[in-house]
Amino acid sequence: MKQTTPRQTGDAAALIDARIAELGDWRGALLARLRALIHEAVPGVVEEWKWRGVPVWSHRGILCTGETYKQVVKMTFAKGASLPDPKRLFNSSLDGNVRRAIDLHEGEAFDEAALKALLQAAAALNDTPKRR
Repeated sequence: MKQTTPRQTGDAAALIDARIAELGDWRGALLARLRALIHEAVPGVVEEWKWRGVPVWSHRGILCTGETYKQVVKMTFAKGASLPDPKRLFNSSLDGNVRRAIDLHEGEAFDEAALKALLQAAAALNDTPKRR
């Protein structure tokens, strides 16, 4: 019997686990922490793996992505421009009409409670019926 890898089975949770382990540095640890906060903020959130290797968290639509780059872990909120951000967590992709992002650098502190509130607001926005 041929052994399959997570990439072959399409199991998003296993792929995200593998990405965290593969990084093996501050980016992996931060992505794991962000993932835990997402699950705390939005129970029942769905994990997906899209666009050739991007972790995505959804709740009746995309909430955010968790991209990793050499110098930054980026959380991009699909409807970020429509979300209240009283703690000014958004610090990237500020010029667009729809998305907003948070770039987190090595060792950088961030307001976890404010991030959870932002995630909950994103989930609530996805729960809002679309106008016709």
